Amino acid sequence: MSNLGIYLLLPFSIVIGFSLASQAGVNAQLRVALHSPIQAAFISFLIGTIVLGIIASIQGGAWFKPNAFTTIPWWAWLGGLFGAFNIAMSIFLAPKLGAMVLAISIVCGQIIASLALDQNGWLGYPKIDITPSRIIGALFVIAGMLLITKK
Repeated sequence: MSNLGIYLLLPFSIVIGFSLASQAGVNAQLRVALHSPIQAAFISFLIGTIVLGIIASIQGGAWFKPNAFTTIPWWAWLGGLFGAFNIAMSIFLAPKLGAMVLAISIVCGQIIASLALDQNGWLGYPKIDITPSRIIGALFVIAGMLLITKK
């Protein structure tokens, strides 16, 4: 993809960032009302599942193609587990860390994992070599996290 194409898609990623930061706060308030981070995560996933089910129904077509399940790698089933962990931990951590520290620490974890995923082309990502500029960019984000968390 060209740099122009990437720059045109960046606003969508920024909107996802707004959504993630807001989601943790919204779900943390749900936790307060329910007195349980796990129940709050369950409600969050339930509503998300209903919304996705409605959208999938509107799109039409077959829900599962023949033999689709036999071609799925075992690790592809872990997405829901990761999602449940991420949501539950965000609900637990949001009121303790605040929005900024939660967001940047999550991003730091994503960046560190992404360097390895890209370098090796794991999990279906394109293989993209680690370069000095990528490492420097990652270090700046990590440094930013350290500055933001300093009291």
